[in-house]
Amino acid sequence: MRILFAHQNFPGQYKNLLKHLASERGHELVFLTQRQNYSVRGVKQVVYRPARKPAESTHPYLRSYEAAILNAQAVWRAATKLKREGFRPDILIGHNGWGETLFLKDVFPDVPLLGYFEFFYRPEGSDMDFDPEFPSTADALLRTHILNSGNLVGLEAADRGQTATRWQRDQYPRRYHDMISIVHEGIDTDAVKPDPQAWVALKARGTKLRHGDEVVTYVARNLEPYRGFHVFMRALPEILRRRPKAHVLIVGGDETSYGSALPKGQTYRKKLLAEVGRDLDLARVHFLGRIPYELFLKVLQVSAAHVYLTYPFVLSWSMLEAMAAGCVVIGSGTSPVEEVIAHGQNGLLVDFFSTRQIADAVDAVIEHPDRMQGIREQARRTIMERYDLATICLPAQLELVNTLARGERHADSGR
Repeated sequence: MRILFAHQNFPGQYKNLLKHLASERGHELVFLTQRQNYSVRGVKQVVYRPARKPAESTHPYLRSYEAAILNAQAVWRAATKLKREGFRPDILIGHNGWGETLFLKDVFPDVPLLGYFEFFYRPEGSDMDFDPEFPSTADALLRTHILNSGNLVGLEAADRGQTATRWQRDQYPRRYHDMISIVHEGIDTDAVKPDPQAWVALKARGTKLRHGDEVVTYVARNLEPYRGFHVFMRALPEILRRRPKAHVLIVGGDETSYGSALPKGQTYRKKLLAEVGRDLDLARVHFLGRIPYELFLKVLQVSAAHVYLTYPFVLSWSMLEAMAAGCVVIGSGTSPVEEVIAHGQNGLLVDFFSTRQIADAVDAVIEHPDRMQGIREQARRTIMERYDLATICLPAQLELVNTLARGERHADSGR
């Protein structure tokens, strides 16, 4: 099969799918992207570049849409060149979020397009109006409608859609639900699993933390409010007061992935340390930054209590990986988390804004490890039964791709 992929940040959500297809051989895999520093054997990368950045004179509401159009034009040019060279795919697959898929069907009008639809913006009942500490301006709320311009054009361009969770699918207008299949990218439970022999060395402190130690973990791509970093930091003084032997491992960078960035030179880590740092035993709070994946897994494997907080927004892979590693996840009682975690069964749920509930839950989990063993086991069982890469998610992705490539446009919409 010939497949043309498009995602600005190769390989994006398609890493496992690409590796599998490349291993099967007999496929010709071409990937349009802006990223050049990562590769997958058997996949040809074609780099595209937008002709320019959005103009400063463009209305602020429209700049992200203009960026999407510029990306779409660059992808169109790259795809047109491939077509002139004789490449004709059997299926087009791409992430809709940055515009790459908008004009692909103009190059290959008879080829089915599977679009990845990650998030539909809403001014109410989602991330925009969730946190009173960071209220959205009237401008931001109005801009939300325009942010969906690329979403809506992409939905009309695609023959089929894919998204990772039911909550994400349900954010889209109901009239599109039947065309969007719920197929998660999957968790490799052979690689992500409990390890009683795991340990993490903190070289700067000369400390080695092992499975069974009092280790509290927190993971996010970046340390920011969308992932509850501000609330977690405010819970730490009480957590450390109650657990004088506990160490806290915090994984994440200092950039801003979602929401508004702080003024240049400021970070949420510095801001929260200025607020609560005097109440923390900083010899027991370890900011690891962004770390290699192998070390990330060790962090999960030594975790006694893993805190995951999020706005109503895209669910992090890291929460599912934590469950696969046998962590007791203390998660925010927000809709994306509640889709996976049932309180007291495969994790614990707390009010996103309640530092007291977070501290209570961490204390209870560490104080009663034997009582929590069933939750750890059920957490991993949940991932294996619903999100396992080899047995659940990869087969579902392959079925979706193969069905659409055969011209069957109305595949099952998923769970």
